[in-house]
Amino acid sequence: MGRRHTRGGTVTVVGNGPVGQTTALLLARWGIPVTLLDARAERDPIGSKAICQQRDVLEVWDAIGVGRQLADEGVTWGCARTFHRDHELFAQTFVDRGISSFPPFVNISQARTEELLDERIAATSSIDVRWGYEATSVDQDETGVTITCRTGSGEEAVTSDYAVVAVGSRGSAIRRQLGVTFDGRSFDDKFLICDIAADIPGWADERRFYFDPEWNPGRQVLIHPCPDSTFRIDWQVPGEYDLEAEEKSGALDARIRKIIGDTDYRIVWKSVYRFHSRVANRMRVDRVLLAGDAAHIVSPFGARGLNSGVADAENAAWKLAFVLRGWADESLLETYHTERHAAAAENIAVTTATMDFLVPQSEGQHRHRRDVLTAAVTDPQARVKVDSGRLAEPFWYIESPLTTIDPERPFAGRPERGCTPAVAPGILVPDTPVTLRGGAGTRLRDIARCGILLLLGDGVDVDEIRSAALGAVHTPIRLVRLSEIDSTGVLTAALVAKPGEVWVIRPDAYIAAVTHTVDGLVSALHRITEPVFAAMEPLADPDRVVAAAPQ
Repeated sequence: MGRRHTRGGTVTVVGNGPVGQTTALLLARWGIPVTLLDARAERDPIGSKAICQQRDVLEVWDAIGVGRQLADEGVTWGCARTFHRDHELFAQTFVDRGISSFPPFVNISQARTEELLDERIAATSSIDVRWGYEATSVDQDETGVTITCRTGSGEEAVTSDYAVVAVGSRGSAIRRQLGVTFDGRSFDDKFLICDIAADIPGWADERRFYFDPEWNPGRQVLIHPCPDSTFRIDWQVPGEYDLEAEEKSGALDARIRKIIGDTDYRIVWKSVYRFHSRVANRMRVDRVLLAGDAAHIVSPFGARGLNSGVADAENAAWKLAFVLRGWADESLLETYHTERHAAAAENIAVTTATMDFLVPQSEGQHRHRRDVLTAAVTDPQARVKVDSGRLAEPFWYIESPLTTIDPERPFAGRPERGCTPAVAPGILVPDTPVTLRGGAGTRLRDIARCGILLLLGDGVDVDEIRSAALGAVHTPIRLVRLSEIDSTGVLTAALVAKPGEVWVIRPDAYIAAVTHTVDGLVSALHRITEPVFAAMEPLADPDRVVAAAPQ
């Protein structure tokens, strides 16, 4: 058994980008004071950067007060079209097992996302933001973490109980100090990005991906709609591509004109970059957690970068909060590495397969790509093999030590494009509208993110479950009868819930267990707070049953 805190502590977050911002706000929501450091003197809101935000990530951001505004301001799209030359191969839509209040994807610039997160941080007294603090070293012992920073007035040490490093791809020095490797590969081809302001009817609500179009022969083009009649266009270009030379010659204008014709346009931002595919061998080193691009870098086809980083932030925040609030043993933090490293590895595998299809590395891969694309024009079976990027989706914690497998609900594996798996332990609970006692309307994931949620089926003895839960763990717990909150029956149908069942939902809205017995419930709760504090006196505080822990 590891260390257990009896009252709150502090966390330093290194990196004031969207992953660091989200981590800080989620920790503050749990009542944990945060120092948020960034090496830059101020924010530099240039370019669209990470634009494509997935539904479940918007729900995380909604918990800290920005998700709805991002969705309202961004461009909503629910269709991803893929073309080979001038033939449309397929149009992917997205299936929601519940009734989410958010669309499958929203496009909005990273700069605007950061601006809204900054506003929330400024309104949060427990977050101390320090610009111009460049982390130069990280030291830790059994008492806490010390981040030594270079500042405009000299060197300064920042201390806390734990630290989350979310400095993006600039984290090499800190990784080396922690003894963390960052293995992977880089791809030879580059990608040119242009954000252009133009009026292009018909493109405003869908993602378009083109294999081998006549205006970029032998390579790919990706087009995304953005707010304010702006479009993000990505061209795959040769490794020796020179943007400055193309601009001077007028070839960049010609490149854009091949796509948009005579339409008036203005370049808002442009950049060239090479893709990398790397993952840290450790995402937790004692009291330091790595998150976002500091822990994993993937190619952007599929929008798995920032979306995965926000999932890192939520996973880290609730576990740090549980440890610092004395609700779980410090060993719970090791499951951050277990779960999020597995997620990173899957993202690497998925995006590397995409890049191998987009940029074949061998004659065999070239032949496979050519044959698949040619056949896909007329053969639906071949279209399944076309890889234009499997779009971002949550990672499923089926094999997590916090998940209790239900033999009646086995994980059936990766579903078809655009679908989520059948509901089972390890899967995010479907989001639906719910009605609380007194008639207040809210959403299931809103109440799930306030501690551990127990959904009780018909026939379950509420008093028995309450007593067992309070005696088993020290966490905030909420008990609700499924039949009382699910006035429409949509949630019950989505869960395929049965009488006598107790559904155990983690603070990040993942299903931890489905059980029919008190012993099964206690075992599942012990798994979440791993390990169990059986020798300690239970904190039988009734307020834990009804009070939300986050602020």
